[in-house]
Amino acid sequence: MTDTSLDAPSGGGATESPPPLWRPSQDRVARSALTAFHAFVSKRFPEIDVSTYEALHHWSITATHDFWRCIWDYCEVIASEPSDVVVRDADKMPGASWFPDARLNFAENLLRRRGDATALVSLLENGTRTETTFDELYAQVAAIAAALKARGIEPGDRVAGFMPNVTETVVAMLAATSLGAVWTSCSPDFGFQGVMDRFGQVKPKVLFAADGYYYNCKAHDSLEKVRQIAEEIDSLEQVVIVELVSDTPDIQDIRNALPLAQWHSDFAATSDIEFAQLPFDHPLYIMYSSGTTGVPKCIVH
Repeated sequence: MTDTSLDAPSGGGATESPPPLWRPSQDRVARSALTAFHAFVSKRFPEIDVSTYEALHHWSITATHDFWRCIWDYCEVIASEPSDVVVRDADKMPGASWFPDARLNFAENLLRRRGDATALVSLLENGTRTETTFDELYAQVAAIAAALKARGIEPGDRVAGFMPNVTETVVAMLAATSLGAVWTSCSPDFGFQGVMDRFGQVKPKVLFAADGYYYNCKAHDSLEKVRQIAEEIDSLEQVVIVELVSDTPDIQDIRNALPLAQWHSDFAATSDIEFAQLPFDHPLYIMYSSGTTGVPKCIVH
C-alpha cells in the first residue's frame, strides 16, 4: 500500500511537511499485517479502491458493516455463535451495540496458539528473566482458572491484581476472563489510599498481589499495603500472594492469604479450560481515571 499521508500538503499556502524520521522498507511493508488485510479486502470487494491508507480509512468509516465484518473474518475470531448483525444503533454514543448476537470469550481468542515458541518474556529490574511458551501459558492459565472456578468465581465477579508487569499478572487476567470475571488492576507502587479509591469501588472477590517489586535498584515490600487492603475490602474472599522479591514472605497476618503455589496446587494438573461464552459487550476490564478531580472514575472496557 502507498501511504500518501506522508506526502507534503499542497495549495492554499500550506507549509511543507518535514521529512519523516523513518520509513519502512518495501519488503517490510509487503510483509505487514495491514498489507495482508488490504489484500483480503480487495479480494472480497474487488470493486472498492482501497489502494492507499487514506482510501482504506475512508472505506472503514463509510462502510461500517463491511469493514468490521472483514476485521472479524480476517482475524478469525473464535466464537461459539457469530452475529449476522455487526452493529445496531451505530449513530448512538453511548448506545451502539456491536455484534449483538455473538457469543465468545476474550481469553479463548488470546490462547488459541500452542507450541513451544515463546509467548511471554518477563524481565525484572534485578535481572531475573522468565520465558513462557504458548503451551506453558495455556497450562498455567488452566490451573488458575480451575482454582478460581472451584472457589465460586462466576461471570461478572471482579478479580483484582496488585501486581507489576510480570507473567503471573497476564496468567491471572486470562484465567479470570476465561470464566467471564472482570479483571481490574493497580500498580504495586500505589499507596494504600490510592488502591482503596479504586478497588474499594468495585468490590473484588479475589486479589492477586505481589509480595513486592523492584524499583531504582531496590526491592520494595508490598505486604503491609496488602494486609491493609485485605482488612478494608470486605468482599475479598481470597488473597493470592505471588512471590517476586522473597522466597518465603511472611503473610500470616494477611486475611485469607495463601501463596500462589499452595493456592492452586490441587489444580496444577488441569489441562483444559472451559471458556465461558459471553456477549460481545460483556465487561472485560475495569480501569480507572487518574483521580485528579476527585475519586478515580471506574471505566468499564
